[in-house]
Amino acid sequence: MASLVDRVWGGNGLPDRGYARRMTSPLSPSAPLIESLKQVAVLLKRDGVPFALSGGFAVFARGGPPSTHDVDFAVREVDAERARSVLTAAGMHAETCPEDWLVKVYDGDVLVDLIFRIGGRPVDDAVLGRADDLEVGSVRMPVLDATDLTVGKLRAFSAHNVDFSPALLLVRALREQIDWAAVRAETEDSPYAVAFLVLCSLLGITTDPGPEETTTCRTPMFTALPDSNGSSRRTPTPPSSASA
Repeated sequence: MASLVDRVWGGNGLPDRGYARRMTSPLSPSAPLIESLKQVAVLLKRDGVPFALSGGFAVFARGGPPSTHDVDFAVREVDAERARSVLTAAGMHAETCPEDWLVKVYDGDVLVDLIFRIGGRPVDDAVLGRADDLEVGSVRMPVLDATDLTVGKLRAFSAHNVDFSPALLLVRALREQIDWAAVRAETEDSPYAVAFLVLCSLLGITTDPGPEETTTCRTPMFTALPDSNGSSRRTPTPPSSASA
């Protein structure tokens, strides 16, 4: 008769998917994602592939809400094909994609991204070395540093991607874990990131505003003038002769 350990772990050191489904509430939409996350982490650790959990589930591991879309792992570019081979050898399906900064694998219906450039910057030994070993769904694994997560999120902003909502969720959840000075230094070349940091300062998320967040207008853009019923209305302030 198979032991309890074999019944739970499938006799091969990996969690049995049926057991996981029976033990997970059907009201949890992220349960299949978490199970795939654990499967991938165990396989990569077993094969010695350097990696760190990234994306939404890295935020989850650090105290934020769980991801509801896919599972992301950070790997070095030199290890990306090896990582994909490890996963496909375990029965997962590789997906061809046009992007040149990641490779994609499916574990059943769950998409797993193996990312080797985050926000345009390569995943290297320094990035992986800053990861913390945390427990995610009963499996310990390296999880990207909160500052690196934030920098990657902010560097992804562009003229066609300026939705601040996901980034606000991230920084609200991890604000105490983020090195804000490092974030500013590593995103200062992005006007969209700078704008986001100004917003964070105005919302009280950051407590040590950088110089770009303390700049004030010398002349107010609007001046309050009384209207006929005594209330104030706002009218544009005319330019001074010095600025004309």
